[in-house]
Amino acid sequence: MASTMAPKRQDTRKLIENLSGSGKSIAVLTSGGDAQGMNAAVRAVVRMGIYVGAKVYFIHEGYQGMVDGGANIEEANWESVSNMLQVGGTVIGSARCKEFRTHEGRLKAALNLVQRGITNLCVIGGDGSLTGANLFREEWSGLLDELLKKGLISEEASRSNSELHIVGMVGSIDNDFCGTDMTIGTDSALHRIIEVVDAIMTTAQSHQRTFVLEVMGRHCGYLALVSALACGADWVFIPEMPPEDGWEDNMCQKLSENRADKKRLNIIIVAEGAIDFHNKAITPDYIKDLVVGRLGFDTRVTILGHVQRGGTPSAFDRILASRMGVEAVLALLEASTNTPACVVSLVGNQAVRLPLMECVQMTQEVQKAMDEKKFEEAVRLRGRSFENNLTTYRLLSHRTADSELPNSSFNVAVLNVGAPAAGMNAAVRAAVRVGITEGHKMFAVSDGFEGLYKGKIKEIKWGDVGGWTGQGGSLLGTKRTLPGKHLEEIAEQLRIHNINALMVIGGFEAFESLLQLYEARANYEEFCVPMCMLPVTISNNVPGTDLSIGADTSLNAIVETCDRIKQSASGTKRRVFIIETMGGYCGYLATVGGLAAGADAVYVYEEPFDIRDLQANVEHLLEKMKTSIQRGLVLRNENCNENFTTDFVYQLYSEEGRGVFDCRKNILGHMQQGGAPSPFDRNFSTKISAKAIQWITRTMKDCYKGGRVFANADDTACLLGMRRRALVFQPVAQLRDETDFVHRIPAEQWWLKLRPLMKILAKYKTSYDVSDSGQLEHVTRVRPKDSNTSATI
Repeated sequence: MASTMAPKRQDTRKLIENLSGSGKSIAVLTSGGDAQGMNAAVRAVVRMGIYVGAKVYFIHEGYQGMVDGGANIEEANWESVSNMLQVGGTVIGSARCKEFRTHEGRLKAALNLVQRGITNLCVIGGDGSLTGANLFREEWSGLLDELLKKGLISEEASRSNSELHIVGMVGSIDNDFCGTDMTIGTDSALHRIIEVVDAIMTTAQSHQRTFVLEVMGRHCGYLALVSALACGADWVFIPEMPPEDGWEDNMCQKLSENRADKKRLNIIIVAEGAIDFHNKAITPDYIKDLVVGRLGFDTRVTILGHVQRGGTPSAFDRILASRMGVEAVLALLEASTNTPACVVSLVGNQAVRLPLMECVQMTQEVQKAMDEKKFEEAVRLRGRSFENNLTTYRLLSHRTADSELPNSSFNVAVLNVGAPAAGMNAAVRAAVRVGITEGHKMFAVSDGFEGLYKGKIKEIKWGDVGGWTGQGGSLLGTKRTLPGKHLEEIAEQLRIHNINALMVIGGFEAFESLLQLYEARANYEEFCVPMCMLPVTISNNVPGTDLSIGADTSLNAIVETCDRIKQSASGTKRRVFIIETMGGYCGYLATVGGLAAGADAVYVYEEPFDIRDLQANVEHLLEKMKTSIQRGLVLRNENCNENFTTDFVYQLYSEEGRGVFDCRKNILGHMQQGGAPSPFDRNFSTKISAKAIQWITRTMKDCYKGGRVFANADDTACLLGMRRRALVFQPVAQLRDETDFVHRIPAEQWWLKLRPLMKILAKYKTSYDVSDSGQLEHVTRVRPKDSNTSATI
């Protein structure tokens, strides 16, 4: 059936080869506050622009450079963006420009662009920078008329530059722009905050101290909220959710209760724009004085300041910025007279294009709602991602007194299965706490299904999971043992402890385990209970989800190591590094790591290659090394080919590159599996775990008949995964048909679409299917209430 349909699909594809930038000029600028990842976006715009045949220009120093002209507007070439992927800030400079706000300033800027034939602008900045770009576009024809009347440009120049197209990318660590889930720089800023919080926690624990941390976010509490969620803070203050009157008493009561629970430290996070209900600023010093005055706790204040803007961009920001940069060039090539200025952004895992002014207006409405004290409205306008973070934080932070908890009389067991991965502990913590809040008795199983059949199961309380969010590995213990050979003993343990639902946290083994329990339901009634799996594995090889918890932490480890390895060769002769990554047969880590680290070639099992491909890659690198490029990076997935081993590839490159470059090889090994979870993994695991427990509660109630829970329908054994823009519960029975069990990978994998993008950025000619690229959409305002099956993260 697939073969008869294939040609038809071929015809409808929109290929990059059919989009030409020949005769077009694109300029890229960064404006406003800097953000990590801006350089990755600039690099992607330049290389994609050159790839499609356009001329690309840097505009140095933002709008100031556009107004001043001269050497500030410089043509870029392929090499001019080498070695900037890992650099924080923006290497082309950014400045706030008062002159561009005047008509005279914009007239000068228009003249500078027309003189170079630039009619496509890619602006990377915040809402102020993008609003300025839109105004410039609206005035464009008037500015050209004025220049023509003054005799500064010819009629021909006016005619050939009659339309200005603008595409924006949002670079802002505050994540304060509506219409996008994540702005460039936000994830890196969270990395800086969490690094500091993790460091502070060790010293605070030693002295039983309270720490008050101020993070950036004058008008938006995203950084404060997500870092509070990611470190399990005791209290958070954000502009969108001012505390109610009497908050001082509530906060002090909570802090003293936590100390009474043997918690040795307290963390309070404050956004710099935090206010109370009467618009009065809440400062870190006010909180400190309050805690010291009322409770006598030893309290310290730490203001993070510009540390949050600095440092190297995270893997997430590099990938986001690279994808957005390519998308921006596609949007400019496809722009017509009637296309409004747009921003390219990410919703869930999907690239989208949105009208710039709709996003700006929505962003301004948030501030208006806050000024009018309509705080619930402000949260709603911020978007679903922000709203979900807030809901999850509220769910996990306020412990209800035991006497006030609903008594569900349900018992829920949680276990880890498979290899340990960062984020497992955060998922267990969220599951336990949300479960207790819902009135269930929560049970922890040690050592996966092996522990379960041996009876290693005990009740776990709220306080038992304190401080788990930031810890790597698996504190419960995990084994790869599948339940298939021990069904009798497992059923008996579920019966002894009267377990009414099962939450399995792990990778491909967890998926196989759930499938075995589901298939054994006909023989064992004990397995006729709601079962939910959370995908947690560094390999990202579980069917039913685009992203697995743990993969982001692993990518950061890979990218950080690649950066260091490349740097180790600076100043020496030309060198190529061959690096082996983990992932089993799944090439996700190698491909996405390669995109984030700027690899020249990536070998994966999913894309077969032969000796001719290897030879072509070596020749490609030899050509590159004849220019100013001095270092090459080649990534190889551990199981990509049984004959073309890492040693073979290393020896081939060494021999063929002799006289031009030398080679080194590195096998990254288990360092990819260790370390503290990244902010993304902490946040993602916390949110989906809370959502899974809520699903379990609903399913148990729906299946409660005759005094017991009995669930045997397909949709009561599910995997909760992210598919494009939504979180979806999918029956494991359905996912069985979408899985290659021999190689332990999903039959279809979305990230394979990123491979041509990686090749283009490494200067290869390739076919790239862009029919999936964002079509212009509109910002949604009033949305239907979240359904049971999906919610954007």
